[in-house]
Amino acid sequence: MSDHTLKPAQDAQGLNASPQLPDDVKNYLIDIDGTVTEDVPNEEPERMATCLPFEDALETLNRWYDEGHIITFFTSRTEEHREVTETWLNKHGFKYHGLLMNKPRGGNYHWVDNHIVRATRYEGRFTDLVREQKTVEVFKS
Repeated sequence: MSDHTLKPAQDAQGLNASPQLPDDVKNYLIDIDGTVTEDVPNEEPERMATCLPFEDALETLNRWYDEGHIITFFTSRTEEHREVTETWLNKHGFKYHGLLMNKPRGGNYHWVDNHIVRATRYEGRFTDLVREQKTVEVFKS
């Protein structure tokens, strides 16, 4: 298992910058609805009582957690749905480090950050990740 101790970092001028994880630890942000279970809209939280996790998602995410990676669920559910969401994750045995609520709804996400960001679109199956070259949008040099 990897050590989650953050490494000190410095900017180009030698000033302290935000610390970073060790190179072998990935920081996964995982959506819930439509990614690890059926797509349950915020307007119907009662459906969480009967929906089941996608088996490959549960197995893969728990393996990544056991390998020392950080698993944080990131959802458009509102804060009022935190308890039902945590109850569902725990009931089904998901191992995770955090749960972030209130992700903007609607998709078409563009994440702008000063750290490396890798986006992976879920398309029906959780497997190990593979590297492929794709066209991405970047800031003009």
